[in-house]
Amino acid sequence: MQRSIVFLVVSLVLLGIDFYAYQGLKVAISPLTELVQRIIKWLFWGLTILTILGFILFEPMSKHQSTRPILMMIVTIGSANMIGKLLFAVWLLLDDLRRLLQFNWERVNPPIEQSNSEGISRSQFMSQAGAITAALPIIGMGWGVLSGAHDYRVLKRTVHLPKLPKGFDGFTITQISDIHAGSFWNQKAVARGIDMINEQKSDIIFFTGDLVNNKASELDDWKSLFSKLKADHGVLSVLGNHDYGDYVQWDSIEEKQKNLSDLIETQKQMGWDVLMDEHRKIKIGGDEIAILGIQNWGAKGRFPKYGNLKKANEGLPDDVTKLLLSHDPSHWKEQVIPDFPHVDLMFSGHTHGFQFGIEVGSVKWSPVKYFYPEWADLYNEAKQYLYVNRGFGYIGYPGRLGILPEITVITLKSGEQ
Repeated sequence: MQRSIVFLVVSLVLLGIDFYAYQGLKVAISPLTELVQRIIKWLFWGLTILTILGFILFEPMSKHQSTRPILMMIVTIGSANMIGKLLFAVWLLLDDLRRLLQFNWERVNPPIEQSNSEGISRSQFMSQAGAITAALPIIGMGWGVLSGAHDYRVLKRTVHLPKLPKGFDGFTITQISDIHAGSFWNQKAVARGIDMINEQKSDIIFFTGDLVNNKASELDDWKSLFSKLKADHGVLSVLGNHDYGDYVQWDSIEEKQKNLSDLIETQKQMGWDVLMDEHRKIKIGGDEIAILGIQNWGAKGRFPKYGNLKKANEGLPDDVTKLLLSHDPSHWKEQVIPDFPHVDLMFSGHTHGFQFGIEVGSVKWSPVKYFYPEWADLYNEAKQYLYVNRGFGYIGYPGRLGILPEITVITLKSGEQ
């Protein structure tokens, strides 16, 4: 009953905004031919119908893995439609306020003579500006789906570690994060990304969590593909906040626990080594380093603190080079830096770079930076480093705009930079 009321209210608000925006649309397209006007009007109301359809179908379609990609497309188009028309309505409201002020002013101060100047009227200019503004979210979000979702970029960084043994000088690590297999809709494009990872021929591959959105079954169609990831020292992984199934309802706690067990078992079948608050030693000749991996540990919001870094660090001397896999970058300043100063380099993901932002040369911005100060790329404090991967996949919005999916290659060097 409550859901029906919410649906009705939201639909009425959307229709109210649509009818208001439609009045401006008629003014904006009035110079166009009748055929073009008719097409634009059909598109305008067609988007409205698709948006409402998204509300109706959201719950039943979200329950089935096969229909989720279609649902995401509908929701994306619907969201862009809502944002665009809301922006259009703001332009029209500004114009209506201008005309109201002008009307009241002219009642008190009648104009001496009427202007007969030719050209576009203020109202028509505002309507056309609003129509152009309204189209931008639809065009931008559409481009982010079609072009940005799988436009994988390889980013290469070099990190100098004073304690790194000479045998590991030049050791390469490929990091990927936040696959979110349940969101994928283009298998051919994802396969191309996996080929790009293998082409780096790194010594080891790290995966830093969020393999699925919620359920292990999301991997069914992707298991064979991700099994192709290979490196001389293997593929090491940890869990992210989405991997525990915390964001869906389960019939029992046993069912939820089985889901997590199935996810871990699937990774093992893929040839991945899942680190659950433990460490692995990598040896080259007589030299060795330690790879620590913990379960999700978040310092922000209500993200869970399942991980136990103290347990993962047990038995390791302070002077060994330690690389840490921990999904959430907020872990770094909250616990790693103050309590574990001997962790040399931490690998994280989680933020996705918000899947939206600007990266042009040295300019880098995303709204997520206001919640996560360390949200993308390399950071350091004293002699400790953090790398935050922008993510391989996506969730919610099935695309990326400005912040593209990332494959990171880190080269370790001995000594000071």
